[in-house]
Amino acid sequence: MSARICLLRGINVGGVKVPMAELKASAAEAGFGNPRTLLASGNLVIDSEAAPGSVAETLEAAIEAHFGRRIEVIVRTPEQWKGLIAANPFTTQAKENGSKLLVMIMKDGIKAGAVEALRGFAAGEEKVEAVGGDLFFWHPDGIGRSKMAEKALPRLIGLGTGRNWNTVLKLAEMAELAGGEA
Repeated sequence: MSARICLLRGINVGGVKVPMAELKASAAEAGFGNPRTLLASGNLVIDSEAAPGSVAETLEAAIEAHFGRRIEVIVRTPEQWKGLIAANPFTTQAKENGSKLLVMIMKDGIKAGAVEALRGFAAGEEKVEAVGGDLFFWHPDGIGRSKMAEKALPRLIGLGTGRNWNTVLKLAEMAELAGGEA
């Protein structure tokens, strides 16, 4: 059985509470094997052979039924996740401090003109690159202080969810332990 890496967008912030134990139970009830979470920020790894789009639709429906609100879910296969890791344009910076490298995993790609617009908000050594339909942000002074990160809203870039590099690598490890190659 292969793993699927599932990223919930915008939970446990702004009053959207989704306890991880309940998320795992909801995924199991939806028919997914061995659900496990990382942190409390919407990182879920499951066992499934279903296509990512099908997994996302099923999870979104299960979460809405259980929690009473629609939450966007972005799903990647271990192969896609491995490609995301290999595509990192900021490998030197990632080794320096993975918590300052943010990957915005996009649901339906990046809106036209988004990268150029974001670069206009960059300060100091901040950088952004689009690779394979996702965005990679380097914030050497921290994500919380960044005007560029503040402007990376869906209306400008499209719908996505961000994970720092350390979390990206931990999710890869979780997917490997599930039997999928990441």
